[in-house]
Amino acid sequence: MIKDSKVLKAAMLVTAFSLAGTGWAADRVRLTTPVSGVVKEVYVQVGQRVKKGDKLLALDDTILKARVMEAEAGLAKVQQEADDANREFNRAQELYDRGVSSTTEFDAAKLKHARATASAKEAEARLIIAQKNLEYAVLKAPFDGVVKVREAEPGLYVPANLSPPTLIVLGKDR
Repeated sequence: MIKDSKVLKAAMLVTAFSLAGTGWAADRVRLTTPVSGVVKEVYVQVGQRVKKGDKLLALDDTILKARVMEAEAGLAKVQQEADDANREFNRAQELYDRGVSSTTEFDAAKLKHARATASAKEAEARLIIAQKNLEYAVLKAPFDGVVKVREAEPGLYVPANLSPPTLIVLGKDR
């Protein structure tokens, strides 16, 4: 149960949804976001009906956007390095096949190519994670519901940790 205390309000961001006339346990789903941030805007009020996909609240996404930009730049950099390593590998392969270079030189080019390819995959993964975290900055209704309680206010810090606070409790709209 949500208690009306300043400590709880400071630690949790809760907007509850429920259908009128139904029980707490049977029709409510607690929602949260896996990213930390400061609430920028709350889009819902008590008693408001929401549809699946409606925005419920948004966190300030400035840092998350910067992380996407950082990941995009990192990916561009390692893709250039991978392209260079690929050209060096192809050149080393050609020289090795013609008997002009040693096995050691060819193996070094092959290793550099493999490392650059792996770095590019890591950078792609970092970009995907950054983009997903940016998406998580906006909490949306997973199904139709009705707002019953609103404790979310702009400026409230929401920590994402092993046991993140409930941000939304959504009741199914039947």
